Amino acid sequence: MSGLEPSSICFPLRRSFQEEKDFYVRVAEVNKILPEEKKIETSMGIIRFDLLVLAMGAKTNYYGNAEFEANSIPLKSVSESLFLRNQILSDLEKAVMSPEGTDLSPLLDIVIVGGGPTGVELAGALAEMKQHVIPKDYPDLDAKKMHIHLIQGTDRLLPGMSVKSSAKAKSDLEQLGVTLYLDQQVKNISDGKVILDNGFCINANKVIWAAGVSASSIPGLPESSISRSGRILTDEYCRVRDTKDIFAIGDLALVQAQKFPNGHPQVAPAALQQAKWLAGYLSKKISTPFEYFDKGSMATIGRHKAVVDVAGRHISGFFAWIIWLFVHIYYLIGVKNKIIVLLNWIWGYIFYDQALRLLIKPKTSKKELV
Repeated sequence: MSGLEPSSICFPLRRSFQEEKDFYVRVAEVNKILPEEKKIETSMGIIRFDLLVLAMGAKTNYYGNAEFEANSIPLKSVSESLFLRNQILSDLEKAVMSPEGTDLSPLLDIVIVGGGPTGVELAGALAEMKQHVIPKDYPDLDAKKMHIHLIQGTDRLLPGMSVKSSAKAKSDLEQLGVTLYLDQQVKNISDGKVILDNGFCINANKVIWAAGVSASSIPGLPESSISRSGRILTDEYCRVRDTKDIFAIGDLALVQAQKFPNGHPQVAPAALQQAKWLAGYLSKKISTPFEYFDKGSMATIGRHKAVVDVAGRHISGFFAWIIWLFVHIYYLIGVKNKIIVLLNWIWGYIFYDQALRLLIKPKTSKKELV
């Protein structure tokens, strides 16, 4: 939403490990694992390993629907975020230049599919952008014609959080003017139209898919190590089932533990804890099985609006919003990044403005235009 610089929330691996000896980074596409031979087939050739850690994360889950994938925008990487930003800003420019009497809903309206933390936070950010930024940047455009639609397949938002948090998120989004469609599913997306299962049609060129994730897959692992959901099955030591010296952590791993028979939640805290534990285990500093400590869940909706569930308690409003801000800043890598993000948020808070509304597009050659 043009609130943060991409370089402020990313950190290069090479920079992180500059002081480490015998550490090398190679960028390649992994084609297949050969567990018995302890080899990996990659686009740069064969790589041998003694220990292998799989941490490829998750990808957007379209539930096997190619049409949804082709006609919606995912939000799992910085490049996808930049693409979405360019689409929003480009459509605003087109809307300003459209002849009088033109239906602007395809250009202005935005549909978000998925009412989890990503969908809720995105809807809130877009709604605040509509209220505070667009009227100043586009004074000749009626911002009231822009509508944010949020579609959720269950009967409440944030299904992974408490009922109180779900209700508060719903109330806050409605106050911001977001149109909610609860207990509704998308039936069809094509030609700038979104059709719900009840037959209702929404005209929008921009459909953001935030309806779930699935584990990234990789050929070569035994079929017995892959769960029905596609996640890699591991024991409590994060060791991939029916393999030797291969470990899996993060969103793609399903650690079978008594407390979490269906695996740990696919969230950043679980991945961070697994990474830290595995580093200690492989360096012989830890010998006990991995145990996930649930620190709670949170989601921001907008200015002074957030919900936090921690230790069985529900927190909302300004205090929850402050908690959300500082937790996100704390987990950023690099002091410079923390300061820049904090300053950007302070500036936006005081002046109701986001200073990074730039269209950044790759140059298109003349041959591609022909």
